[in-house]
Amino acid sequence: MKINTLEDLKYIKETGFKKLIPSDKVRISVGMATCGISVGGDAVFEKLKDRLKYREDVILTKTGCIGFCHMEPLVNVYIPGKGILIYHHVQPDYVEKIIDNLDRAEKLGNILCQINRWNHITDEIVYGKGFDDIPNWNELDFFKPQKKLVMRNSGIIDPEDIDEYIAVGGYSALYKVLKGMTADEVIDEVKKSGLRGRGGAGYPTGTKWELTKNEQSDTKYVICNADEGDPGAYMNRNEMESDPHSVIEGMIIGGYAIGAHKGIIYIRAEYPLALYRLQKAIDEAKNYGLLGENILGSGFDFDITISKGAGAFVCGEETALIASIEGETGRPRPRPPYPSERGLWGKPTNINNVETWTNIPIIAKKGGEWFRQFGNEKSPGTKVFSLVGKVENVGLVEVELGTPIRTVVYDIGGGAANDKKVKAVQTGGPSGGCIPTEFFDLPIDYENLTRVGSIMGSGGMVVMDENTCMVDTARFFLDFSVDESCGKCVPCREGLKHMLTILEDITKGNGREEDIETLEELSETVKTASLCGLGQTAPNPVITTIKYFRDEYLEHINKKRCPALVCTALVEFEIDQQKCTGCAVCARRCPVKAIEGIVGKGETFKIDQDKCIKCGTCLEVCKFDAVIKTSKGVSNGK
Repeated sequence: MKINTLEDLKYIKETGFKKLIPSDKVRISVGMATCGISVGGDAVFEKLKDRLKYREDVILTKTGCIGFCHMEPLVNVYIPGKGILIYHHVQPDYVEKIIDNLDRAEKLGNILCQINRWNHITDEIVYGKGFDDIPNWNELDFFKPQKKLVMRNSGIIDPEDIDEYIAVGGYSALYKVLKGMTADEVIDEVKKSGLRGRGGAGYPTGTKWELTKNEQSDTKYVICNADEGDPGAYMNRNEMESDPHSVIEGMIIGGYAIGAHKGIIYIRAEYPLALYRLQKAIDEAKNYGLLGENILGSGFDFDITISKGAGAFVCGEETALIASIEGETGRPRPRPPYPSERGLWGKPTNINNVETWTNIPIIAKKGGEWFRQFGNEKSPGTKVFSLVGKVENVGLVEVELGTPIRTVVYDIGGGAANDKKVKAVQTGGPSGGCIPTEFFDLPIDYENLTRVGSIMGSGGMVVMDENTCMVDTARFFLDFSVDESCGKCVPCREGLKHMLTILEDITKGNGREEDIETLEELSETVKTASLCGLGQTAPNPVITTIKYFRDEYLEHINKKRCPALVCTALVEFEIDQQKCTGCAVCARRCPVKAIEGIVGKGETFKIDQDKCIKCGTCLEVCKFDAVIKTSKGVSNGK
């Protein structure tokens, strides 16, 4: 059917609500975002499907990721009149137990929490009395400090069913805009909200829209930048996998505001599930008349297509992205002119990233002033971070901007894993900086992160513990930037490569003290003279690690030691003769036969340092803690 009236929208909403909260059936949903599937969620789903094929009183469906990736696979069980029980670490052999005990599910193990009252920002869904002695989801330490605006539907609705998106208020913002607001009024609300681009630069979204709207052209374009490429970042991927219609609804509203009739989602081909669900969502929206001609009977036409990228990091930059869509090599172009003046095919173009678009429906529906109650004065709203690295609770975290780093790392993340101490956190991926613990009370916003040498970026947050080598960390991120540089401008192409060579020498014990000054000088030159944001920000990991962890650089240079025992050239493996039992397991597993000794002769074993490739296999296989990893110091790089 085609949705044209408010009554049509309400009818679909009621249909979707009956699927989401059935009155007479149990609903079981399996977390089927990439994080859930990667640890067996698909096998759990298939086992449930087989076990429930003759059960008419149970609905089986998929859902996205609620953010607690560390606990996947997650399975939601809704029992009519009660809340949703969330089971964690579910494997196929646990399926029978869940099904056989549906009437008394609260007595089973593996229950993480329940959702008794989902305080949705558009609709408040009340399930019933809930279950005694089971914590509500927002009572858990992981969720308690969070505020879910962007991830408002993630892990609750079926991302492949448009009816369920409409059931929780989806497309009602679009209806409000097309039926009762002018383009200028929409832009005014976005400007009032203070929403800043969530792709990294933090440029005011409303101002960006206004600039594009004011351009005179017969054709304009709206682009969603879904080319998420930072190591460890997967916020946008999850937003597309778990709630694709929020991206589409935001883009339609944006198109209406600036006068565009064509939208393009530029997404890397490495995101097959996101690609599939986006295309399905586009097809569903077209079937309901929410995309295409005369949307909602308003006379406004808008369509969306998908353009697949090959995964080049530089294509996250606006002009390189445009070049890629046009079939050219993804290389940045000089600005001005800016895309808002002359973008795709020479036409005015507005580009925002995935997370920015997902904020638009709630701003349009609730208003800019409502949105400003979250976050702080200069950075309103929330931000989603992928919390990864040496942290206990890996997952997707959405907090109000202005939340201290300490809250994210310790209160939500649980601190470093394996009882280690946190040393630093990297924000902004290879374009960001390493922030030491002394700044963990710093509010997370655009200005404060810049002040300490980092950036917001798209939202990657990598936690580093005491076993992290900060020199090697700088080398790792710079190696990534060198590999991803398009090579168009000399400062980025040659400058970064020279910096990487210096860092590699330092990690091998061949560094000199003057190398530190050279790195600092090169960093400033590359930042100042590079054409695009890749080169302008790539030195940040080097600058911040030198600024805050200079002692580690000096340790590598003067003492030829890696304190964290990470840099291979500065590490040795030895066998403690007092602990060695002569079992020979290490010798049998050594790939280069570097461990010597005779089995059965009562001898202990030794490692030939000239043969050892320092792969660490001996350390992994020894059951007696006889293998020791040391950093004794080397000279001449040997």
